Amino acid sequence: MELKFAERFKTIRTELKLSQYKVAEILGVSQSRVAKWEIGQLEPNLSMLIKIAVEFKTTTDYLLGLTDF
Repeated sequence: MELKFAERFKTIRTELKLSQYKVAEILGVSQSRVAKWEIGQLEPNLSMLIKIAVEFKTTTDYLLGLTDF
């Protein structure tokens, strides 16, 4: 994954007006992990990617930059 995930993940969070802390709580991870995803320092594993897509009503393809919707 290039930085598409980082950009799209942060965009979704900010559009929903959620803090990193709240997103971390929803996903069951630390706030620092969310921050690292947003700056592209870490990437979620496959099961977490699926969980993010389900929780935020999007697709893994969108999160990965494979589609624009």
